[in-house]
Amino acid sequence: MRIRDFRRASIGSGWARTCLAAAGVAALLVVPAPADAAEASGGVPAGSHRVASVQYNLGDRVFVPPPVEAGQYEGANELAGVVHYPTDLARGRFPLVMIQHGLWDTCADRPASVAFAAAIKARDAAVAAGDTVEAERQQKLADVAGDRLRGWPCAPGVEQISSKNGYDYLARDLAAQGFVVVSIGANGINATSFGQAPTVYHARAALLNRHLAMWQQLSATGGGELAHRFTDPRDGRPSRVDFRGRVDLTNVGTVGHSMGGGGAMQQAADLRRGDWPAGVTVKGVFALAPTANWDEEPVTRTPFAVMWGTCDAVRGGGYFEWNSGRNTVPIHKFTVSGANHAFFNTQWSPSSGQVSAEDDATPGSKPGTCLSQDGRNLDQVRLTEPTQRNLTSAYASAFFRRYLRGETTFDPILAGTRRPPGVPADVVDAQVRRPVAAG
Repeated sequence: MRIRDFRRASIGSGWARTCLAAAGVAALLVVPAPADAAEASGGVPAGSHRVASVQYNLGDRVFVPPPVEAGQYEGANELAGVVHYPTDLARGRFPLVMIQHGLWDTCADRPASVAFAAAIKARDAAVAAGDTVEAERQQKLADVAGDRLRGWPCAPGVEQISSKNGYDYLARDLAAQGFVVVSIGANGINATSFGQAPTVYHARAALLNRHLAMWQQLSATGGGELAHRFTDPRDGRPSRVDFRGRVDLTNVGTVGHSMGGGGAMQQAADLRRGDWPAGVTVKGVFALAPTANWDEEPVTRTPFAVMWGTCDAVRGGGYFEWNSGRNTVPIHKFTVSGANHAFFNTQWSPSSGQVSAEDDATPGSKPGTCLSQDGRNLDQVRLTEPTQRNLTSAYASAFFRRYLRGETTFDPILAGTRRPPGVPADVVDAQVRRPVAAG
């Protein structure tokens, strides 16, 4: 979740980004990956599998989250995903990694974005001048524009902001290392979540479980809702890729960014393991700048890692601290100097040219720096978009190869005693809490 003043702007958050490709459409990828050259040194290899991509969309408003103790979530979400997978599926069964994005604008309505920015600027000027009448008028204009940016489904002729494609870089890297990776859409929840704090993270957890249930049935029987629903991202034509018997749903990892991170942690909470679909076991969660979910339920039985940027103003979830001392499995925290909130998602980042995309770090006092949000207010060297994503892939790869594949050679990276290749020195501070001894 990116912070844009909820109270002042009534749009809740202004976020949006696009991949370097068009929103909602990722190019078909058949990418030869280099050999695992880094394996001998204990680094994270680039992967040896060729990678392809398909997508599915069962409808924009087909998923209604179930009631929870806190009440009924009001809203409906899409069931859509972009899938990156090794082309040599016939070689065996591959662990599944599922990604959920966070809260951002949903519709790439550029005129609305321009109108929103103009209204906010005029409102702030009116406030400074003491003109409350004009300030209220401009706020109403901002609200109207904001509703267009966060609608769902989007108005006719307006493309959605496909935040789920913002992690294609990570999905490609993981697929090249032998994972099936599914990044799911949550625009329907984004458009309806405001004012529903007690239930929104339960809704996000339920969305993850719904997709996992569909994948479990597809892999087990070749049938279910996903059967014959895959299409080529380039032209929308049907794709006949066969996942039957090729995806290991007893060996699942999840990635959540921002509010998606809060949803992933809710789904992995000790109290929520019974909600996992039959035949599904989540063995690791990698949370990118996760916001604090409503319940802060303990996550002590599923290994997880939290990655934070020091220049990220969204400081909402202390999952590592909350669960340290009672964890029965290893848990990890990676603090990244100079990283911000938006750059984890290419759609949310300036190089995409997408509506609402931005560098959300607070500028430091010198060019090329950002102001740390860790309470010290220090200038720190600002990471570039590629650098932030490269290290994200490196640590996420090490994490999932450790906990979904059992490859202990990556323990030094996760403990901070070794850096992955290509990660600059003194940028990532790694912490680990080992399991609490019984008794």
